[in-house]
Amino acid sequence: MIILGVDPGTLVTGFGVIDRDHGRHHVLAFDIIKNSSGKTMPIRLKHIYDRLCEVIEKFHPDEFAIETAFYGKNAQSALKLGHARGVAILAAVNRQIPTTEYAPREVKKSVTGNGAATKQQVQYMVKAQLKLREVPKLFDATDALAVALCHSYRIQNRNIKSGLSKKTSGKTHKNWANFIHTHPERVVKIK
Repeated sequence: MIILGVDPGTLVTGFGVIDRDHGRHHVLAFDIIKNSSGKTMPIRLKHIYDRLCEVIEKFHPDEFAIETAFYGKNAQSALKLGHARGVAILAAVNRQIPTTEYAPREVKKSVTGNGAATKQQVQYMVKAQLKLREVPKLFDATDALAVALCHSYRIQNRNIKSGLSKKTSGKTHKNWANFIHTHPERVVKIK
């Protein structure tokens, strides 16, 4: 299953494409879509839409996951973020790709175990879980990969609960040893 994760923004939008095959994750691509602050909002939004359409055409994702907007002090920033989210979601929906949204805290918790994790902690765990040789230069790309991982873990947990997983046959984990046996991809080995 190929998952496209997106961390939206009008100046920088991160995207990450992963392939989930039998519980293992492989990175297919990650990058950012950078916009100039000197360009008008409609031109920025078109650029985000066009680039994500190119990514979709190249990798044919089965699922699309995006981070939801968080509510901050600045309403104008939240509105602009909403525009970026809208065109990203439109790119997926126009190609009939199932779309799921995740709160930033949920993404952080699924990847690090802590919903209040720093961007550096998310970056470290994404690098470790996806076995990346190099850390993405910008947090936007790392965050997009984290969104894709979050979605993958959610699908895996849903399958376990519905009895679709052969490893657990729908049973919940009774202890850490059972969880680790069932989810080897979630274990980070520190050297």
